[in-house]
Formats: sequence, structure tokens, C-alpha cells
Amino acid sequence: MKQQAQASRRHAQRGLSLVESAITLGIIAVTLGAALPTFTQARDRRHLEGAAAQLATDLRHARSLAVARRAAVRLSVQQAADGSCYVVHTGGAGDCQCTGAGTASCSAGAQVLRVVGFDAGQPVRLAANSRSMLFDPDRGTVSPTGTMRLQLQGGTAIHEVINIMGRVRACSPAPALAGYPAC
Repeated sequence: MKQQAQASRRHAQRGLSLVESAITLGIIAVTLGAALPTFTQARDRRHLEGAAAQLATDLRHARSLAVARRAAVRLSVQQAADGSCYVVHTGGAGDCQCTGAGTASCSAGAQVLRVVGFDAGQPVRLAANSRSMLFDPDRGTVSPTGTMRLQLQGGTAIHEVINIMGRVRACSPAPALAGYPAC
């Protein structure tokens, strides 16, 4: 009899009850529900920072291409229904068109050197105060100077500012992102 009582106690102590499992799942669901918005915000911020770093690199590259090729190079920004884009190209200001899908076409003998699109489904939006910037091959200067704004739907933004000498700096408007100076 004593052995049978010990065996049934051992058998009763194995595993979790339905109530314990439900409580555990409830705690996990609440924890994930609280963490998910933070994860989404962090992911979107990484998209924004990556797009800003790529844009800064492309601005510097356009300047170096102009000097290396001894030919004017342009960076043109365009807005469309399917998103926004920028294209690094040779030729005139209106010679190349790009789409939010990241495709470009040129006319009048202009050549696409690089194209980047931000389709409407992405969290990052692109806007600029100058539609086209010309990189001078002799002096390495940029005309006109400009500010290119990369922004998330929530308003968080990084600005890439290019001065007349072709130097690029990043800043963030209020409220400024950690790690970026205020604009």
C-alpha cells in the first residue's frame, strides 16, 4: 500500500496543469505584445539609418566620379505615386527618370551610374529641397547645395546636408535621434 501511494504521488507531480500552461502562455503573450512595438520601432530606425548611410555614400561617390571621369555628374531626386528615388547620372538635369521600384531610364545620351528607390511600401520616405545637384569635375564642388530628408512615417528623420564643397554631414531635426547632432 505504501508503494502504491508513493507511485501515485510521483505520477501526480509530472508535467504542468492546464491552468499553469494557460498562465504561462498569457504571460508570454503580454511580454511579446509589449516588446513588439519596440522591435518594430528599432527595425524602422535601422532602415532609416541604413538609407541615410547609403545616401551619404552615394553623394560622396558622385563627387568622386565627377572628378575621376573629368565629366559632370548629377544626382537627381524624384517623387512619384509609387514612392521616391534618386539617380546618379551623367547628362542634363531632366535627362534621367527613376521610379520608387529602383529602376531608371535616361535619354539624350545620359548614362545611369546608380539608382536607389524607396517604394511606397517601405517605412522610409525621401524628399529634397533641390531636384538635381551638379558635381563639378574640375573643382569637386556641388551646385546647388541641398538637404535630402529621409523620414519615417512617425516623423523621425535624418537629413543629409551637402555643402558647396561637396562635403556631406548628417543631422536629425527635433526630436533629434541619439547619435546625430540636431539640425
